[in-house]
Amino acid sequence: MKGVLHPRGMLILTAACFVAMTVAVLLAGAHPADGAARDGLLALNTPAVVAIMRVITVLGHAWFLVPATAVLLGIFAEARARWWIWVGAILLAPIAESGLKVLIGRPRPFDTSFGFPSGHATAAATFFGAVIYLAGALPPPARTWVRALAGLAIILVGLSRVMLRAHWPSDVIGGVALGLALASAAALLGRPPRHADA
Repeated sequence: MKGVLHPRGMLILTAACFVAMTVAVLLAGAHPADGAARDGLLALNTPAVVAIMRVITVLGHAWFLVPATAVLLGIFAEARARWWIWVGAILLAPIAESGLKVLIGRPRPFDTSFGFPSGHATAAATFFGAVIYLAGALPPPARTWVRALAGLAIILVGLSRVMLRAHWPSDVIGGVALGLALASAAALLGRPPRHADA
């Protein structure tokens, strides 16, 4: 995993993005661009789109992620070898986002409950980020497809949270950054020693 997928570089990049988003939210609240982006996405809503988004959003929910994590461990030997690291990152995601929601205290667009960072986006980015890293063990065609589909899943879950009126776009971006940081930390800690400089 060299270049952009190196866990150390991605951890620094995504953690910095999360810190920057958090500072922006604390200082400015909901920026006008946040509202404009949300309104643009909501304008695309039709009953069919909302129905599809309700299905997609489940990819960031424990109902999907618990069995999916078991499948992940079954497929990837690297994940099984250090399962506590990968499972720990996936379990840490909801704990981290819940605590941060209370600390940051930014309300959602349509109710007063806290929304930054998005829990679904954090959980999906942690899980599918792990898939992106672990897919490095697959042969090239499968690796490319799995990584592309995992990246698409992260994007779609994020869009679903805005289009279902649950979050500001910045809640989602913050959640994705936090989740990818957790996945990158797991990839860094979970690599066998012989791959430490790969």
